[in-house]
Amino acid sequence: MRIPDPAAASVFGLPLWLVVTVGAVALFGAFQVYYWVGRRLGEALYRSRVGRRIGRERIERVENVVRRWGALAVYGCFWVPGLRHTLPWVAGALRVDYRWYLVASALGCLTWVPVTSFGLYSLLWAWLSLAARSPALAAAALVAVVAAALLVRRRRGRRAAAGEPAAPEAVRSWRDA
Repeated sequence: MRIPDPAAASVFGLPLWLVVTVGAVALFGAFQVYYWVGRRLGEALYRSRVGRRIGRERIERVENVVRRWGALAVYGCFWVPGLRHTLPWVAGALRVDYRWYLVASALGCLTWVPVTSFGLYSLLWAWLSLAARSPALAAAALVAVVAAALLVRRRRGRRAAAGEPAAPEAVRSWRDA
């Protein structure tokens, strides 16, 4: 199987660079909406359906990260699954300076979207190339990845059931002070 020229790559008939650019702009827009929703909800965030589902303790952990790292936490949240869509509205509820939030979210979109898009694209084509040469090896690689993901999930579940914290608390919540 011939690996295509990345410059000629397309998704749904559109150039890959255009799809990635639209994705980055859409994610940047979503981050702005998250911030302003969080700013508008404030303390009501905890009583909302989403807040109850996530849990007050988890939201307070995110608050601690925002208090400690500020706008740097906004940039960093792009690289942490789950935090990417929680931290922005907590930052709004805590009234992080919007100018810094705007810069951090723009830098996050400009770095995270291309890295993940092109990285995933490369992994997909590498796997397809492997599948064309050796379907059995490609299937084994896929099974190994799924097994590793299930193992990690199972270990996390056991830790949670045993009451072990996932990570040490960085900073106490202002509600505890």
